[in-house]
Amino acid sequence: MVNRRFSRRRFNRTVLQLAAATFVSLHLPGFAAFAQTGAQTGAQTGARTGTQPGAPSSSGTRLRIGIIGSGRIGGAIGLRWAEAGHQVMFSSRNPEELADLVATAGDNASSGYPQDAASFGDVILLAVPYGAMPQVGEDYARLMAGKIVIDCTNPRADRDGPMADEAISQGTGMASAAYFPGTRLVRAFNVVSFTMVEDEAHRDGELIGIPVAGDDAEAVAVAEQLVRDAGFEPVRVGDLDSARRFDRGTPVYVRGMTAAQLREALDLPE
Repeated sequence: MVNRRFSRRRFNRTVLQLAAATFVSLHLPGFAAFAQTGAQTGAQTGARTGTQPGAPSSSGTRLRIGIIGSGRIGGAIGLRWAEAGHQVMFSSRNPEELADLVATAGDNASSGYPQDAASFGDVILLAVPYGAMPQVGEDYARLMAGKIVIDCTNPRADRDGPMADEAISQGTGMASAAYFPGTRLVRAFNVVSFTMVEDEAHRDGELIGIPVAGDDAEAVAVAEQLVRDAGFEPVRVGDLDSARRFDRGTPVYVRGMTAAQLREALDLPE
């Protein structure tokens, strides 16, 4: 009985993954193979095991990714995506300071100003201090209109002031979406530290799980594949409002949990 129940729950998760990928293929042709391959890969494996760092994306599709905020976490995630074959533009108000990062990332990387990254990317990663989000949104949201935006930021009152507590109270996903109207925002990568990305990605055994939440099925499917390409296992939590369940200060925040442990902690289907 236990085995049958487990299989049924895994089957239900598989159906959801493949349904999302089919939706992508119908509505976002440029990402179709990218998302669908990832969904099939995730569906065919129970407990994910480590993959080779630097291996190309399992989808075979190379995306253009603009990174706004190329510090420790943005730089670490961008390096993993460049290793997987994606074209990555790191950005800063002083792009000349990113020369070492770009050199480490290799031929798949370049640098520019934030507006360059916002224009360059099919997908945008936001990795700035949360206090900068209102200004980043005001300056660049129009350049990201219609694009997939992955938000890995975390509000901290000691750094960002009272607006951080307001964002946590509202739910960071919903707060961030208000700064970037017209974008397809997904919450992901906020529960891992840069050292986890540097040292634990593609590890042997069960991979660290990354919770993912968003309102746009297309965007969520692409974000899930980018989680895999970075060397982790995505765990779909729900809509954007549900991202509050893995905000800073929650029991799953920066704990290095496996996907199975995350699903148990968040009471999600296996």
